[in-house]
Amino acid sequence: MMSKTRIGLLVFPDVTQLDLTAPLQVFSSVPDVEVHLVWKEREPVRTDSVMTLAPTTTFTDCPPLDVLCVPGGGGTDALLQDQEVLEFLRRQAQSARYVTSVCTGALVLGAAGLLRGFRATTHWAAVEHLAAFGAEPVQERVVVDRNRVSGGGVTAGMDFALTLVAELFGVDVAQFVQLRLEYDPRPPFTAGSPTTAPADVLADYLRRTEVGRARRRDAVLRASTA
Repeated sequence: MMSKTRIGLLVFPDVTQLDLTAPLQVFSSVPDVEVHLVWKEREPVRTDSVMTLAPTTTFTDCPPLDVLCVPGGGGTDALLQDQEVLEFLRRQAQSARYVTSVCTGALVLGAAGLLRGFRATTHWAAVEHLAAFGAEPVQERVVVDRNRVSGGGVTAGMDFALTLVAELFGVDVAQFVQLRLEYDPRPPFTAGSPTTAPADVLADYLRRTEVGRARRRDAVLRASTA
C-alpha cells in the first residue's frame, strides 16, 4: 500500500484563517493526503478573525512532512525571530519534497533561511521585504522555483494549493478538485491589486495600514540582521 502524502500547515496566533483554510480545503479534497495542523502545543489558536483553530499535532510529535506550508497574517511578525518555530521549519525542510507559503508566510520561510536564492512572492504590501532574506521578489499570484512554491496575498492560497496539487498529483487531479469546489472566481470589483484598485482606495489602504507596515519593516530588519 502506498503511503499517504503528508502535508503540514503551520498554525499560530493571529494567522489569517483564509491563508490556511483555503489550501486546507483543497488538500483535504485529494485522496491519499494526510493533513496536519502544526503548532507548539495542541490548545486552540486564535486567528485574525473570530475563528479559532485546533492544532492536530505539535512540533515534537509532527511526522516528517512531504509538504511544509506556512500561511501568513499579522502573527508572522512575531515568528520572524521565534527560534523554536524557525528550527522546526529548518528541520522539516531538510526532507520535505516542497517547502511552501501563502501570503506573508514567505517572510517566515525567509527568516528561517529557506528562501535564499529562490524566487518567491507574498502579499503585495510585503513583497519588498523578501530581498532582505536573500530571495528574489516576484509580484505574481503563484511562484514555483524548484521545490519552493509561494502564493501571493490571502485569496491566492486557493491558486497556490491547486498549483501544488498539480505538481504532486497531476493536472487532472487539480482540475477535479477545482470543479468539486466550484472555484470559478468572478469578483464584483477590479480592486484586488494595487495596479487595478482606484487610486483613492489604494491611498486609503496605505494610510490605514501605515502603523502595521512600519511594524513589519522593523520586524524584518531585526530578523534579517540578527
